[in-house]
Amino acid sequence: MTEHPTSHEGRQPLAARPQERTRPRQQDAASAASAATAAIPGPATAPGAGANPAAPAASAAPAASAAPAASAAPAASAAIPGPAGLDPQAAARREGDRLRFVGAATRRIARGIDLDEIVLGLCRASVPTFSDAILVYLRDPLPVGDERPVSPFVLRLRRSDRLRLNDEDAETSSEIERLRLPAIDPHGDLPPAAELCEVRSGGALAEVLRGVRPVFGDSAAARAALPELLGAGRTVPTGHRAILAPLRGRRRVIGAAVFLRGTERPPFEANDLLVAAQLATHTALGIDKAVLYGREAYIADELQRTMLPDSLPQPTGVRLASRYLPAAETARVGGDWYDAIPLPGSRVALVVGDVMGHSMTSAAIMGQLRTTAQTLAGLDLPPQEVLHHLDEQAQRLGSDRMATCLYAVYDPVAHRITIANAGHPPPVLLHLGGRAEVLRVPSGAPIGVGGVDFEAVELDAPAGATLLLYTDGLVESRLRDVWTGIEMLRERLAATARLTGPDHSPPLEAMCDDVLDMLGPGDRDDDIALLAARFDGIAPSDVAYWHLEPEETAPGRARRLARRALSRWGLDDLSDSVELLVSEVVTNAVRYAERPVTLRLLRTDILRCEVGDDAPQLPRQRRARDMDEGGRGLFLVNRLARRWGATRLSTGKVVWFEMPARGQ
Repeated sequence: MTEHPTSHEGRQPLAARPQERTRPRQQDAASAASAATAAIPGPATAPGAGANPAAPAASAAPAASAAPAASAAPAASAAIPGPAGLDPQAAARREGDRLRFVGAATRRIARGIDLDEIVLGLCRASVPTFSDAILVYLRDPLPVGDERPVSPFVLRLRRSDRLRLNDEDAETSSEIERLRLPAIDPHGDLPPAAELCEVRSGGALAEVLRGVRPVFGDSAAARAALPELLGAGRTVPTGHRAILAPLRGRRRVIGAAVFLRGTERPPFEANDLLVAAQLATHTALGIDKAVLYGREAYIADELQRTMLPDSLPQPTGVRLASRYLPAAETARVGGDWYDAIPLPGSRVALVVGDVMGHSMTSAAIMGQLRTTAQTLAGLDLPPQEVLHHLDEQAQRLGSDRMATCLYAVYDPVAHRITIANAGHPPPVLLHLGGRAEVLRVPSGAPIGVGGVDFEAVELDAPAGATLLLYTDGLVESRLRDVWTGIEMLRERLAATARLTGPDHSPPLEAMCDDVLDMLGPGDRDDDIALLAARFDGIAPSDVAYWHLEPEETAPGRARRLARRALSRWGLDDLSDSVELLVSEVVTNAVRYAERPVTLRLLRTDILRCEVGDDAPQLPRQRRARDMDEGGRGLFLVNRLARRWGATRLSTGKVVWFEMPARGQ
C-alpha cells in the first residue's frame, strides 16, 4: 500500500510497485472503489491525481512496515476501521492496530520538549494516518500554572498540516508544507481558516470546549461551534468527516484541534472519537508541561543573569573582558561567578569563584557569596581576610555549602598584584613577549571547610601582561584531568600571543573567544566563568604623591603642590578648578585627622585626585543655610567634578574626585 506524501518534514512517499505505476486511470478508480469496502483502507488520493495509485483492496492487512519510523504510524492506515460486518478476527486485528497507532502517536507527541515540538508531533502523528488535515488552535496568551485566565479568551491558529495533492509535488520537494492559513477541505479550494477566534462566554464554541469530549463536525453542537472557530462562511466536509477536539490541560482548556477527512476516504467512526480524545489529552498535557518548563527556564535565566555583573567597570590602568557559558542549554544555572570591583587608590579587585552544583540552590549561594565579597572588598580588606570572611559566611549558610574562590587585587601604580586562593585552579599570566606562566599561588582549602588559614602572595604585574582567571569547567572534563587542561590553556595562550608578535598583546575579546575555542565536543561538563585583565598600569611620571601634616597650612600647601603638578603635565587650564577642590577636601580631612594626610594625583585619560586620612567618618553632602560658614565644600566638589566619592579603609578613608582631561 502506498501512502500519499504529507507535509511532514523529512517524510518521503513510499515507492509504488512498477505494476501499480503502469495501471490505467480506470483501474485506479476501480481500486479506489474496492478500497472503500476493504477491511483497512489507506489514505485516499487527492481528486484528479490520476498519477497516484490508490491503495488496493489487498492492503487490508496491517501495514506497519510501510509507515515511516519518524511518524507515529505503525500500521499507519490501520487506525481507521472498515465498514460494519467484519469477521471477528478482522475486527480484532483492526482494534489492535488502532491501539498500536494510539501508543505510537502518544509517544511521538511525548518526545517534544517545547511547545512547537509538541504541536508538530500531533500534526505528524495525525496526518495522513488518522486524518487528511488538521488545524491546531491554542490560547493566546497561554496561561501558566495557576494563573487565572482572562475572559473572553482568544484562540490563535498555531499550526496546520494537510495532505499534498499528488506524488509529483512530493518527489520534487521534501520540505514541510506548512501553510499558516490552509484550506479547510484538504482537497478543496475553500477560503482559508481564520487566524484568530474570540471565544465568547456562553457561545456554542465555549460550550463544546467546556464539555471536553471530542464531537463530530456534523453534530448539533459542532455545527454551531465550527463557524465560530473557523470563521464565518467556512464549512467542513459533510458527514462524519470532521472532529472537533478540545485540548484540556491540567486545570483548563487551552485550545482545540480539528481533524478533517476528504471525500475519498471513509468517514470517522465512533471509536475515532476515542482516538481523537487520546491525541488531544496527551497534546494538552504536554503543552502544559512545556509552558511550565519555559517559565522555569526563564526564571533560571533571569536569576543567573542578575547574579552576574551586567557590565564590567572600567578602572584606571586595567582593561577587562569576561565570558560565561552554562554547562548545557537545559541547565543554564550554576554556581560559577566572576566580578571586578574598583577599590580606593585606582586599584581593582578581581574575583572568580565556583559553588558546587548546577542547580538553583547553587546559583542562590553563589549570589550570596558574591554579595559578601563585594561588601568585604568595599572595606578594603586584604585578600586573605576576604577569603576568611567568605569561609565564615559559607559555614553560616550550611554545612554542605562548599565553593572555591580566587581573589586578587591589582595596583596599577605599584604594578603589583596580591592573590589569595581558596582551592581554585591557579591563574595564568600571559607576558607581553608571549610567554604564558601558571602562577605559583598556594591553593588553600575550599570555602566552607572552616578553621583554615589562607595565604596571600604578592607578584609583579608588568604593563602589557594579561591575567586570566577561570573556573575548572574550562580545564577539566571527563576526557582530561585539571592539570592537563591547565597546560593546554597555557599553550593556547602562548600560541595566540605569537600570532600578534612579541611587541603587541593579543586583543582581549578575541583572546577570550580563542580560549573558549579550545573546548572540543564532550568537553563541556561544567559551567565556565572567565575573567581576563590586561595590565596597562600607570607610569610613575603620571603620579604625584605627598604627605601633609594635619595643620592649618596644609590646604595652602596642597594647592601649590597641585598647581606645580598640573603645570608639569600641561594641564594648566584645570588649575583653578583643581586647586579649589583640593583645598576643600584637604581642609575637611585636616579638621578630623590625627596623622598625616595623603594627597595623590593620577593622570591617565582623566585626572584623579585622592585625599586620605585616618578618620573613619565618611563625609556627606548637605545643603548649607545662608548664615552657615561651612558645609559648602562637598557641594562645590559635586558641581565641578565629573565624579566623586568616599571609601572607608581599615586605616581611615579616602575621598576622591575626577576631572576630565584637556579636550574631553
